[in-house]
Order: sequence, then structure tokens, then C-alpha cells
Amino acid sequence: MSQLGNLDPETAWDIMNLLNEINARGTTVVMATHARDIVDKMKKRVIQIDKGVIIRNDKRGGYSGEIQ
Repeated sequence: MSQLGNLDPETAWDIMNLLNEINARGTTVVMATHARDIVDKMKKRVIQIDKGVIIRNDKRGGYSGEIQ
């Protein structure tokens, strides 16, 4: 079940679809989330930062690792 900004899952996916459409038209969208299912399904670029250092940069990534 998706949680994005404490929204219900349907609204969270509506927003993700809108952001995806905006991105498809050429605008860069930057988002921070811990919503594993959204990250895994979208398969967009994933940058993971730990203590200010980029530790992962996958072009078509998914959620991996545990948040510490």
C-alpha cells in the first residue's frame, strides 16, 4: 500500500502519474520518498544519499537496502 505525504494510496498514485507525465514532457522532477512500492514500480533514476554522500546512482533503479 502506497503512502506518499500521508495521502491515501489512490491519491498518491494520481500524483505520481501526474509527475510522470510532467517528466515525460521534459521537466526534471526530484522527489524524496520511502514508499518502496512507488519506487519499485516507477523504475526511474534512484539516487541514495547517506550523510551527504551519494552512495548509489541507478538510472532505472528500484528501492533497495534498509533505511538506517
